[in-house]
Amino acid sequence: MNHSAIFRNQTLLAAAIGAVLLFGAAAPVDAQRSSARQAREAAKKPAETAAAEQYPEATRKSPDARASAQQQRKLQKLIDLYDEDKGAEARALADEIIATEKASAYDKSFAAQLAAQAAYDLDDAAAAMAYLAKAIEFNGLDNNGHYAAMLMLGQLQMQEEQYEPALATFDRLFAETKVQKPEHLALKGNVLYRMERFDEAAEALKQAIASSPEPRADWSQLLMATYFDSGKTAEAARLAEAIAAKSPADKRAQMNLAAAYLQAENYDKAAEVLERLRASGQLTDEREYRQLYSTYLNADGKEREAANVIAEGLQKGVLQPSHDTYLALGQAYYFSDQVEPAIEAYRKAAPLAKDGETYLNLAKVLWQEDRITEAKAAAREAMAKGLKNTDDAKKILAVPGG
Repeated sequence: MNHSAIFRNQTLLAAAIGAVLLFGAAAPVDAQRSSARQAREAAKKPAETAAAEQYPEATRKSPDARASAQQQRKLQKLIDLYDEDKGAEARALADEIIATEKASAYDKSFAAQLAAQAAYDLDDAAAAMAYLAKAIEFNGLDNNGHYAAMLMLGQLQMQEEQYEPALATFDRLFAETKVQKPEHLALKGNVLYRMERFDEAAEALKQAIASSPEPRADWSQLLMATYFDSGKTAEAARLAEAIAAKSPADKRAQMNLAAAYLQAENYDKAAEVLERLRASGQLTDEREYRQLYSTYLNADGKEREAANVIAEGLQKGVLQPSHDTYLALGQAYYFSDQVEPAIEAYRKAAPLAKDGETYLNLAKVLWQEDRITEAKAAAREAMAKGLKNTDDAKKILAVPGG
């Protein structure tokens, strides 16, 4: 194709890639219902039947967690209200117990903890955190319940984007219990990630993964995100390869591998992964098709493959017949020396554009093909729709003939 000087300083379309990771950094809050049951049972049964100690090395001495005789009936009513999903009434009774001067530390701690759960169930995170802080402050629960409240508080603080307090809560949990459970380390890594302390987040997450016999998949995915966001694309790619190799049928893992390659600007490998998914019928939405054809447009000499992907996506109805889609199709055809299909794609894209730049691209292609009359018509449309710079359109309109 004989490219004219009119194209020297302007590319028809700059294809952009959004390397979309199919995971998020957020971890759901684990509502500690079991801890409330543990505290309730401890109040009703002899100490030897209480739940096994989860924090045997804790610096805190676990108190004798039992309800006082004066408040036992109210606590049982509180449990019943909660079990009956009467959250508002449960909170009101919990507030009454907490305000009772003669209530024991256990009575108040247990009431605050159950009220926190009721508030959480009612989507009142602020109240839930306030109750949990009280449950910890009253210091009346056994270690299992006390540290369950602390863990839930840290999770809620993270959920509410209170990252500094959340980190302080998790650090206190580690310091007092002398235990670093994998799931707790993963939570700390999550908070550090959100605080953009990526190196520290990676260390916590690596510890969580290494110390767990069955590490959760989202821990590795979050570790990958720390590598991405800290610019460690090689580490991200290696981790993505390891995850994908273990789960070849997992679309999420394969898409994350493609994203890792894209972050490293390894477009050929990214395209290979995405093509395998397309061949097996696993590319099913517009974002995925756009990622594949954008990958091809950014790779060297893969415009024909990009055109085939776009055409297939349009034919299947996965890609919408939008300005961006037709513009990308026009580019793919043009740079793979398929001029007539490129012209047709630009004709479809131009009326859908918000300005006249696509009409100008169409005019340039037509002018280069010596279709002067059509080129001038497209240039006039470009001028009418608006251009940042009208010089190229004026040059086309000034050409004799047509």
